[in-house]
Amino acid sequence: VQLQASGGGLVQPGGSLRLSCAPSGQIFTISIMAWYRQAPGKERELVARIFGGGSTNYADSVKGRFAISRDIAKKMAYLQMSSLKPEDTAVYYCNYVGARGNYWGQGTQVTVSS
Repeated sequence: VQLQASGGGLVQPGGSLRLSCAPSGQIFTISIMAWYRQAPGKERELVARIFGGGSTNYADSVKGRFAISRDIAKKMAYLQMSSLKPEDTAVYYCNYVGARGNYWGQGTQVTVSS
C-alpha cells in the first residue's frame, strides 16, 4: 500500500494550497497521519500531524498558517496551507503510521514564488 499525495503546484507568496493524501489500498488502524516536507539540500522535516484522538501538532515555522485535517471514513489526510512563503517551497510527503507499518507517499511539489 502506498499513499497518493496531490494538490501541489506553483503559488505566489501569500497564496494558499490544499494538499490531499489517499491510500492506494486498505490500511487498518491508522494511529497517526502526518505531513513532512523536504527542501533541496535539506533533511526531511515534520510539518504537521494528527493523532487518532484528533490532537494535532505543528512545526513552529507553520503554526497559524497550516492546518491538518482528516476524513476518517475515507482514510484521507489534508493539509490546508495559507499565507505561503518562499521558504515553504519543498516536496511534501504524507505519512501514515498504522498497526501494520509505516506508509509513505511519492510526494507533491509545492513551489512558492512570484
